[in-house]
Amino acid sequence: MFESVREAFQVADIRRKILFTVLIMVIYRLTANIPVPGVDVQQWLNFTESGIGQGNLLGVLDLLSGGAVSNFSVLSMGVYPYITASIIMQLLTPVIPYLEELSQEGESGRNRINRITYYLTVPLALIQALGQINLVGLQFGGAGALAQIMPNFGFSDAANIVPTLVTLLSMTAGTMFAVWLGEQITENGVGQGISLIIFGGIASQVPANLLNLLVSTENAIGDRIISFVAFIVITILTVLVIVYIQEGERRIPVRYSRRIRGSKVYQGQSTHLPVKVNTAGMIPIIFATSIMTFPSIIASFFVRTGTAVEDESFGAGLARTVANGLNPGADIEIYRWTPAVYWLLLFFFVAAFTFFYTNVMMQQQKMGRSLHQRGGFIPGIKPGDKGKRTDEYINKVVSRITFVGAVYLGIVAILPGIMAYIAWAVGISGLSQSALIISGSGMIIIVGVIIDTMRQIEAQLVMRSYEG
Repeated sequence: MFESVREAFQVADIRRKILFTVLIMVIYRLTANIPVPGVDVQQWLNFTESGIGQGNLLGVLDLLSGGAVSNFSVLSMGVYPYITASIIMQLLTPVIPYLEELSQEGESGRNRINRITYYLTVPLALIQALGQINLVGLQFGGAGALAQIMPNFGFSDAANIVPTLVTLLSMTAGTMFAVWLGEQITENGVGQGISLIIFGGIASQVPANLLNLLVSTENAIGDRIISFVAFIVITILTVLVIVYIQEGERRIPVRYSRRIRGSKVYQGQSTHLPVKVNTAGMIPIIFATSIMTFPSIIASFFVRTGTAVEDESFGAGLARTVANGLNPGADIEIYRWTPAVYWLLLFFFVAAFTFFYTNVMMQQQKMGRSLHQRGGFIPGIKPGDKGKRTDEYINKVVSRITFVGAVYLGIVAILPGIMAYIAWAVGISGLSQSALIISGSGMIIIVGVIIDTMRQIEAQLVMRSYEG
């Protein structure tokens, strides 16, 4: 890897692309510190002194935006609306005939789908901006807290309509600017732009998280050493597992029959069809975390105060338990088993979404029909009607290896919960913080982006040194 980087900087064209990529990421990080118009920054910092929560929806958005949510920046939504729009388009493509036709038209069709995705991103960004601001109010105490953080936000008062629209449009413009920066990296730099934008944001949070670990254990040198060693061990093991699973694939043998084209005869070939163990990436974690946020949000509507009151009804007590305990930041000393229910449900939803998303992706690719059209077949499997039996066989194989991918993603998602209960059992609070310096989902992004970027650099080096 280091040899490839050294050689890349010796080639003027690749060096220019790398420096351009670094420049765009610096611009993104600088923009991430510009606050949203209408936000009382001092009040926001007062509310977020203890953090915004590592595992709830705001925590996921903070992860994807590279800490911009913590700053309440114009980039606080990051590229998440664009990712949502892309997922929606992927799910709708096999359902809507027009989109399915576009997907089969090659480069021009993909460009039109990308344009539709951009158009869809704008209304999604507006809706998410409104929802995210209200979510901030819910997390920090309801309408009263939101009125302190954003005193001129809301449509109830005519005088606040223009400031509210300015705030929403600023956040939407920030998202589209982030998407544009990512596209610039993809076209003129090295690597996949959107992924690198997210990667840069996650990497920028590591120093601050390490500082939080040191601060939380400043009164116990032994706890600090144990927590820091745990961070190193967790990071190394997580990277090893992620690389092993992400690069793991099942190679299905494929043979092509002899074909005659005009006066030329093409001999049969033997190759393989690679099927990834983890086709879904970290998208199931995003889906599952978003779903798990709703119970505590809905329950918070029925809770007036943060602590129990006298003569409280069973329903109010249950709502309080769900609102305060069914989330990843719950205090295990107070809510012993409610956080465990959260992590178990999160594991279940991650695994379920992994199967669902992988199945959607495989249905779109239509591998059996593609092999049938090209004269290919899997040894021992009759193609059937337009590759139907081949599709059935591939789906059966994918279902088996996706089970491993689903368990892997589920464990990565609940790793902070596992460490939190270990820290509670042994009485070392820093152990729970050691798993949050780089979260499991963040580590998946970091490792995947680094591998993909290095492959692109090496491919460009090979292309420039190829002599025929």
